[in-house]
Amino acid sequence: MKKIEILGVGCPNCKKTESELRKALTGLGWKEGQDYTLTKVQNMAEIAARGVLMTPGVVVDGKIVSTGKVPKIGDIISWME
Repeated sequence: MKKIEILGVGCPNCKKTESELRKALTGLGWKEGQDYTLTKVQNMAEIAARGVLMTPGVVVDGKIVSTGKVPKIGDIISWME
């Protein structure tokens, strides 16, 4: 099971990132709770402690895969492989 985290305080780009992640994962046929977990981290101190200085950030299985932009669906799919 993949552990996916969105790091951001809830800005429009953070919300768009969540939407794009869900679209990509649904397109892969993945089910939340079965194939992946999705968590939002909104505490700026925790986000900064992880080394993310620009939000939104995306972390997959403990590895930062994106910061400072809304990821493209193609990128998201490649992170899941």
